[in-house]
Amino acid sequence: MGKRRRAAVPAVEELISPVNSLDDGCLMHIFSFLSPIPDRYNTALVCHRWRFLACHPRLWLRVERPIRDVMEPGVYPNLEAAVSAARPGDTILIAAGGTHVACNIQIKKPICIIGGGELPDDTVLTCSRGSDNALEFLSTCKIANLTIRAELGCCLLHRSGRLTIQECLLQCEQNPLDYLSFPIISTAIEYNSFPSLKEQGHGVTVVRTRIEGGAKAVRTNGTLALQRVRAIYSRSSVFFWFEVGEK
Repeated sequence: MGKRRRAAVPAVEELISPVNSLDDGCLMHIFSFLSPIPDRYNTALVCHRWRFLACHPRLWLRVERPIRDVMEPGVYPNLEAAVSAARPGDTILIAAGGTHVACNIQIKKPICIIGGGELPDDTVLTCSRGSDNALEFLSTCKIANLTIRAELGCCLLHRSGRLTIQECLLQCEQNPLDYLSFPIISTAIEYNSFPSLKEQGHGVTVVRTRIEGGAKAVRTNGTLALQRVRAIYSRSSVFFWFEVGEK
């Protein structure tokens, strides 16, 4: 019998995925189109190079307390500092563990704020008594995977733009003044006489979010109204889907 020929071993270059032949700038641009959680987060687990690019400050800012390295770019000690430094379109990732203070933080640019834990309960923003709200939105924004607690007042104040709340937990702590507490307050007004503004629109979209405490889930002081409410009851929680839009 003739000797068996050994299968040719492909060269190292042939084993490398074509995507790895792209330079860092091109690869980072591709990562920017991925949703921060879970897609961009998962890319950081592939290799050291992808982790460096997926966690680059150009793609998102990080809030960590305490900061290990004050000179590390894109890392901030609190959410207010990160919001101030963010550019339109940026994503802010808040580290899981501990409690982050959020009191009357105004957000006037379109950004995304995401909790870094596996569950919303892992990343908690607390609004202390004496503050009107934790976060105030004056632009189109998205928040996801966060727990936001308010001792008095509201968790989220929506003034303009389109706000998306996805897989969060909004809590108004029980107190004798519960009738003054609301998880969400919207004061947005639709300008029907200006078509260009109407096309942009204002509204709130809530997706798979738990709401606890307060006088009622949403209070509207503007021209928007609660619409398309859906709730799913589990053993320990109630998850809500609804929209606040033009009447």
